[in-house]
Amino acid sequence: MLSTGNTSKLFLVLVSLLLMLPAVEGLDAGDTVAFLLGLTVSVIGFCACLGLYARKRNGQQ
Repeated sequence: MLSTGNTSKLFLVLVSLLLMLPAVEGLDAGDTVAFLLGLTVSVIGFCACLGLYARKRNGQQ
């Protein structure tokens, strides 16, 4: 499990990497829809994996 110190360091590294990316010059409606759909699927997948982990840890599966 990640401790609070490690989590904050990881967050800091991720934010610094995002700040180094070049700015997006053109973003149309299709890109926005694709981004939101990908974000939604990613969040649902993360929650599903978290639920599976919790059930396995509690011995329900």
